[in-house]
Amino acid sequence: MTDVTDAGSNHGDPTVGEMDLAQRSSLRRLSRGTHDHTTEQSDGYDVEYRKLRLERVVLIGVWTEGTVDQIEARLDELAALAETAGSEVVDMLYQRRDKPDAGTYIGSGKVEELRQVVVETGADTVVADGELSPGQMIALEKALDVKVIDRTMLILDIFAQHAKSREGKAQVQLAQLEYLITRVRGWGGALSRQAGGRAGSNGGVGLRGPGETKIEADRRRIRTDMARLRREIAGMKKARETKRRRRDASAVAQVAIAGYTNAGKSSLLNALTGAGVLVEDALFATLDPTTRRASLKDGRTVVFSDTVGFIRFLPTQLVEAFRSTLEEVMAADVVLHVVDGSDPFPMEQIAAVNSVIGDIAAETGEDAPPEILVVNKVDAADPLVLAELRSRLDDVVFVSAATGEGIAELESRLELFLNSLDTRVRLHIPFDRGDVVARVHEYGTVLSEEYTADGTDIDVRLPPVTARELAEFRAD
Repeated sequence: MTDVTDAGSNHGDPTVGEMDLAQRSSLRRLSRGTHDHTTEQSDGYDVEYRKLRLERVVLIGVWTEGTVDQIEARLDELAALAETAGSEVVDMLYQRRDKPDAGTYIGSGKVEELRQVVVETGADTVVADGELSPGQMIALEKALDVKVIDRTMLILDIFAQHAKSREGKAQVQLAQLEYLITRVRGWGGALSRQAGGRAGSNGGVGLRGPGETKIEADRRRIRTDMARLRREIAGMKKARETKRRRRDASAVAQVAIAGYTNAGKSSLLNALTGAGVLVEDALFATLDPTTRRASLKDGRTVVFSDTVGFIRFLPTQLVEAFRSTLEEVMAADVVLHVVDGSDPFPMEQIAAVNSVIGDIAAETGEDAPPEILVVNKVDAADPLVLAELRSRLDDVVFVSAATGEGIAELESRLELFLNSLDTRVRLHIPFDRGDVVARVHEYGTVLSEEYTADGTDIDVRLPPVTARELAEFRAD
């Protein structure tokens, strides 16, 4: 890792204060190599409002707190997001600052250095690790003459690529439009600027240039599309509510598998149920909820739901957009909170997931369901990281969905938890009600079973819903 520029640096042994000053003033590079490619710069095109074009990208971040390892881990995550979106990361840079620059994000003095890096690497897109204001985005695009996007736009683009269901696609499209409506713009040689004089205050017919007219037309079209999508999603909400009422009335335990993106949730679902769910080493490989029914060793039937992964600074637009999959988490009897044990900073993953779930709980007015913390990928984890997790976390299960290590312990822990939710009852069921006996065996944990002259006596732990429904057969 080298400094892009470090003019005036002290060649002696720097003090802590001098190091902080050098870090604040330098733009640091995590080089991915340079290549000579013809890009949009040589095409002669001005930067204009258009769909994302992610090909060769340079990542840029602002380091405001934490350690060097933490900021570099964040940029590595941003690189994984960019690669998931289908782009090639050619360089990664960051600058130490107290806070992002209000005008250009990285500071006006460093924009020229970034422009040189863009030219050297042949990049056609710059991705910022943070949410840029419209002013910051415009200022950077004018200075760099390439497309500039931010972390939020990148995540929205990935969700748009991966959404499969009709509802998921509509929700992602709405989230994109909500984000883009404040960023619609048009300028450059291809569009006339607004006329002078009273045009600055919308002076009337003949005083507005085609550029402004195009922006207004774009915004009207976006508002129309947003209204249509909201109507469609509202119609889909009724079907969701019907499914949820049916789910709430069911005696089958609902287990949601949630956690950070790429933590191995789908792999864990496969290990627990034998399901053939897509497993891919990519961020947000799962967007639409995947549900599988399985039986635990004690005979209990449960339903596992694999949900969308969370991430640090999840765009607020997506919390609303993916309400259907988030409802799977909030409606569950228990959540298996999956953590990537091979990540260098797993505690930050845990905090990010808890923050999103807390926000959802506050918005819906519901209490977050209880959780079982599951540290996955222990076969690939750093022993020191695992040791730290063992010392800092209570009531956690360490597993490897790839090798099967710890899966049996996780199943036992899940059985014990679900048993704690049950109601223990004694039932006397007539011989002609074999359907009730079968139901008890399917949904409950039978502790003892005896046959009498006129029926069957069963000592059983049942879900509260089933216990209430079978109240007429209670013998205690």
